[in-house]
Amino acid sequence: MMRNNSLHSILEQVATIKVVGDTNKTISAINTDSRRIGENMVFVAVRGVAVDGHTFITTAEQQGATAVVCEQLPEVVNPAVTYIVVENSIIACGTMLRAFYNIDFKALKVVGVTGTNGKTTTATLLYRMFTQLGYTSGLLSTVVNYVGAEEFASTHTTPDMIQLYELFEKMQNAGCKYCFMEVSSHAIHQHRTAGVEFAGGIFTNITQDHLDYHKTFAEYVRVKKSFFDDLPSTSFALTNDDDRNGQIMLQNTRAHKYSYSLKSMSDFKCRVLEQHFDGMLLKIDGVEVAARFIGYFNAYNLLAVYSAAILLGQEKQQVLEVLSTLTPVAGRIEFFKNANGVVAVVDYAHTPDALENILGTLRALCPKDKKIITVVGAGGNRDKGKRPIMGSICARLSNRVVLTSDNPRNEDAADIANQMMAGIEPKYAENVLTILDRKQAIRTAVMLAESGDVILIAGKGHETYQEIQGVKHHFDDREIVKEIFNLK
Repeated sequence: MMRNNSLHSILEQVATIKVVGDTNKTISAINTDSRRIGENMVFVAVRGVAVDGHTFITTAEQQGATAVVCEQLPEVVNPAVTYIVVENSIIACGTMLRAFYNIDFKALKVVGVTGTNGKTTTATLLYRMFTQLGYTSGLLSTVVNYVGAEEFASTHTTPDMIQLYELFEKMQNAGCKYCFMEVSSHAIHQHRTAGVEFAGGIFTNITQDHLDYHKTFAEYVRVKKSFFDDLPSTSFALTNDDDRNGQIMLQNTRAHKYSYSLKSMSDFKCRVLEQHFDGMLLKIDGVEVAARFIGYFNAYNLLAVYSAAILLGQEKQQVLEVLSTLTPVAGRIEFFKNANGVVAVVDYAHTPDALENILGTLRALCPKDKKIITVVGAGGNRDKGKRPIMGSICARLSNRVVLTSDNPRNEDAADIANQMMAGIEPKYAENVLTILDRKQAIRTAVMLAESGDVILIAGKGHETYQEIQGVKHHFDDREIVKEIFNLK
């Protein structure tokens, strides 16, 4: 579809407070980064978390900006520049980008997945399912972004607004009928999805995370809920009824409300009939389905995928048939086994709830005479309150724990490990080692393991780097396991 380059036409969609200057202009792009502004571009001055874009208006003008969107006019007004004063610049930016790229959200149905855990798995499996069902689809996720079969690197759980709309344009041009995207709490709070007309929203669960950003759990819940508050009346809102905050998400939504559950009455129901290391037998809405996943948390993810597919008008039998063929997402419970019968599981679990879920699942599947050895760290410059809780969970549900470095970022890895150790009960302390070199920690866990034992390597999953003092170094848990296990 052709872009709309008319500033006047674009502004017809925007709630403006004041416009100073000529709007009969042809524009070439819209951006919030003054460094990327050139001739005939619109600069949107956004008040961000770290910097205020209003301080860069003059820079943007010097680089050729033909128009500036702002919440406050600069002291000196350039007569060659058009100023559009709005209440909220980032929300206005979303509306403008949607109009500029001519995104038709009736033709490209966007489904957002939000929650603490399960976003990546749910969004990715929906993308894979609809691809198998014959639809050209898009995916925006923590691991990777897809436009049809074309892969684009992912740097954030939810892309920044400029990248987001560029990807929407690519999807529209590629003929995508659906886009499944993770919507993080940061993205919701920062209005990164402004202008997007969602066809549906899915809530997975909510547990402690990101309190370094949101400060309180109540605020974290409020932000998640605001995503559903903003859904249009034409969309669906699908919630996990077994989460104690599940129904709270739907309290003020205008969307059509639906729920899914493993434990209570709901619109979509599932039971776990059997569970083995190589998969589960589920009963979804009365039909038995073999799934290549383990863990009750994955039963929830699969049920969310099934429910959303039905709400998007797909046929039940076809959906269940595809569901049975789906496989885990990269870095989510990836199994490796060496010649001695030791099993290593690489998983992205980096919150208390995720660790409790994966360790509880492995404990249920692991023979009582075999050990579970957990290698775990916690990310630096993130929620410190969850660290002792994570340490406690790992010590309680594992036979041995090796505390190590995750992505310490600008913190001292030893300090992070000590904070995790502080949550471990004294009776478990003798079962805990601290080895900050992550590769050596994994190697040590393998040395401690015997045939039939299970090693959980938690926290990084799909990531291919370690971030230390602001520098990213190549590091992939899966590569390390294969190297130590002598696997190709």
